[in-house]
Amino acid sequence: MVKLAWRNLWRNKLRTGILLSAIVFGLVGVIAMMGFITGMYSNMIQNGIAWQTSQLQIHHPRYLDDPRLEAVLDQPDPLLKALAQEPRIAARSGRFIADGMVASARATRGIQINGVSPADETAVTPLAEAVIHGQWLDEQGRNPVLVSSKTAERLKLQIGSKVVLTFTDVDGDVAGAAFRVRGIFKTPASGFDDGNLFVRHSDLTALAGLEGIHEIAIRLVEQDHQELELLDDVRSELQALAGDVNQVRDWRQIQPMLASILGQIGVSNAIILGIYVTAMAFGIVNILLMSVFERTREFGVLMAVGMQKHKIFALLLLESAWLGIVGGGLGLLIASGLIALLQHTGISLGAMADGLAAFGVDTLFYPEVSASDYRLVFITVVIASLFAALYPARQILKQTPVSAMAEKH
Repeated sequence: MVKLAWRNLWRNKLRTGILLSAIVFGLVGVIAMMGFITGMYSNMIQNGIAWQTSQLQIHHPRYLDDPRLEAVLDQPDPLLKALAQEPRIAARSGRFIADGMVASARATRGIQINGVSPADETAVTPLAEAVIHGQWLDEQGRNPVLVSSKTAERLKLQIGSKVVLTFTDVDGDVAGAAFRVRGIFKTPASGFDDGNLFVRHSDLTALAGLEGIHEIAIRLVEQDHQELELLDDVRSELQALAGDVNQVRDWRQIQPMLASILGQIGVSNAIILGIYVTAMAFGIVNILLMSVFERTREFGVLMAVGMQKHKIFALLLLESAWLGIVGGGLGLLIASGLIALLQHTGISLGAMADGLAAFGVDTLFYPEVSASDYRLVFITVVIASLFAALYPARQILKQTPVSAMAEKH
């Protein structure tokens, strides 16, 4: 029966070849689109975690309600030492944060001032690698500051330029001091660049007249953003370590939008696959209907000599299954080769740099298609091809042997 279905499929080589070509090239396009969307969304999430949220953060609950200077963490030093001993934590960085103003001789703008330990911060975020002019912060010199390329452009700054940072201290008075631009950085996220600059922790706390840490950013050894169970386990463990006074949050709680994007990846891929499978199913229905109508008299003869209808039904299902298996297999083979090539070369979207930066996406990113995605696509194509055979099979099975043999096509 299987061999007979295969031979019947190639009675009209041109028609079968055209349909298989449509299935194969359509499937290549679908998988490429799925890889493109998954890769872009994953890149957005990874950049959001790397530059903005880190995988975990610890704050005092008062700081989350109202980010005032006095809302520092409870006993941060023992907590930092304990975090350094955790085997699943790769690095942690304590930050002193103040919302203030940065002013040059040309302009003034609002900014978030991040006081960091240079060594700890480079272990948590890739900021040091994002410095395009000058150098990263160190312990040398008086009051160095790191600004973004956007801030430098708007305030007409260059390496060595003087800026004045001001903010409201714990007493409600305006505190401020002059800083020298040590470096200029540029990240994939334009929103992050617009709103942040970095100084040394010791310089900012001295200016504020307050010791402490507002935020501890944590990078885990496991970097895969889809390892959510591991993330939940570590968060629960760290919450017990941080005590009831401090609050531990993961990147999904800090940036719910990123978490929603992770959920949208599967939905987007399912919609694309559904549209393709529907179009493919209609193509198979058309081909099988034409084949059935051409062979109506043949099926009538088979029924007349005693072939049971369920065997004719199985024969048509096998013919349709062959279309799905061959077309799906060839499509996946070609698509996997294309994805492997693009994962090596990357997809460059330099012409869309400004638009991508608004969403925190690199101009060069890599498509992602997992083995489970390939399996899902192949199984869906085969199942859809089987369902597509039901209507053509019904058209022949509802006829009697006499009426089928009397048909002329």
